[in-house]
Amino acid sequence: MKITTWNVNGIRARLTHVIDFLREHEPDVLCLQETKVVDDLFPRDVIENEGYDVTFTGQKGYNGVAILAAHEIKDVVMGMPDDPPDAEKRVIAATVNGFRVLNLYVVNGQEVGAEKYDFKLDWLRRLRTYLDTGFAASEDLAVVGDFNITRDDRDIHDPKWWHGRILCSDKERDAMRNVMAFGLEDSFREHHEEAGIYTWWHYTGGSAAKDEGLRIDYVLSSKSASDRCTDVIVHKDERSKKSPSDHAPVTAIYTDRT
Repeated sequence: MKITTWNVNGIRARLTHVIDFLREHEPDVLCLQETKVVDDLFPRDVIENEGYDVTFTGQKGYNGVAILAAHEIKDVVMGMPDDPPDAEKRVIAATVNGFRVLNLYVVNGQEVGAEKYDFKLDWLRRLRTYLDTGFAASEDLAVVGDFNITRDDRDIHDPKWWHGRILCSDKERDAMRNVMAFGLEDSFREHHEEAGIYTWWHYTGGSAAKDEGLRIDYVLSSKSASDRCTDVIVHKDERSKKSPSDHAPVTAIYTDRT
């Protein structure tokens, strides 16, 4: 079972990349963030023609999340229970081949101390409540997506410059620890302890070529799922392709239940 997360930064702009990725890597589940398209314009037919089931929720120009699966998608839930009617499209959950998958595009926060920063912290608090009320830590659960947070300085190319800034502040990291305390493990860190492996690079300044990035995209696994995770791969080669997303896909590989 292969579960991939990818902030695609526009599904229509990156559709060829997505299709190529499906054909080359054959993930069982591909979770996309920042699809940036209203539901009526989502390229469902193209994806279904590749043999993938798909569910999505989006909005014009911003946000948007989708789950593509090589198996039937069941029990879809969009958003969080306490979302207001005008909530941004950032959350979708589904069951695929026995796995409960929660796909997230976490709020960026703009800058430390800004109103959007406080909104991000509150959003993460609400996420923990959603996990507590809507999921079971004992089930096979993968919580994936663009979290817009580095867990520690190993996830930062220049910790001194980024210290205390957005994506790297103590309050954001504490909020993520609180989410993970539900019973989730960072599957990448279970297999790779070294610093210097990133999932996002700014478009400017040759950041990707110089590998000046951050690790902000995660597959978090429940204990039962983590015990069967054999590796997590960052597909950095996607970042070097023509007109790429600024994020690389991240794939967790799980063995089947015996």
